[in-house]
Amino acid sequence: MISGADPARIDAFLCERLAPSDAALDDALRSAAEAGMPAINVAPNQGKLLMIAAMAISARRVLEVGTLAGYSTLWLARGLAPGGRVVTLELEARHAAVARGVFERAGLRGVIDLRQGPALESLRAMPGVEAPFDLVFIDADKALALEYFDLAVLLSRPGALVIVDNAVRGGSVAAPPTGDASAAGMRRLLDALAGDPRVAATALQTVGSKGHDGFVAAVVLPAAGAR
Repeated sequence: MISGADPARIDAFLCERLAPSDAALDDALRSAAEAGMPAINVAPNQGKLLMIAAMAISARRVLEVGTLAGYSTLWLARGLAPGGRVVTLELEARHAAVARGVFERAGLRGVIDLRQGPALESLRAMPGVEAPFDLVFIDADKALALEYFDLAVLLSRPGALVIVDNAVRGGSVAAPPTGDASAAGMRRLLDALAGDPRVAATALQTVGSKGHDGFVAAVVLPAAGAR
């Protein structure tokens, strides 16, 4: 790294050129701030990576676990194939209400299906009634990362991509246990993935405006996905 380099400044440089904001994205961030939500949305370049991932696999069915104000949902929706749809799950009723307003103003009410309530309950109700998903983005309670992931695989077609955010948590995932439930949850997921025959998975560190973190990326193998 160049001496004195500022990852946040470099992120701003990259985003200005390759992931610029617009009225809908600004509205999501502003609405979240006005509602007092934590600023834990993905960075713009991370959001655009989600869009590119959806485009790369011509995703028509996308599942998101953890909506917040809908910033990442907007990026996912922009990557959909024609006629595609995003199902997004949000625990907090107040957050869901804010996100619905964001989607309405963005003209995406018919493209995004927001379901409010505990995500595990929503996910467990889906098998047998939902068409398989092509892409899943998990950005919710990290203590339950493994449970979300297991259900995501069950609900995805063979070849689907599953992405889990915040996999590194400033390095705490690889440190001795400290009682941090989020770090412990991500460690459980990574330990399980090491021997999981249902997927081909990896994890990467990231550094930027969101600090030191990372994500898991997994492809659902033919014998494992929903049919």
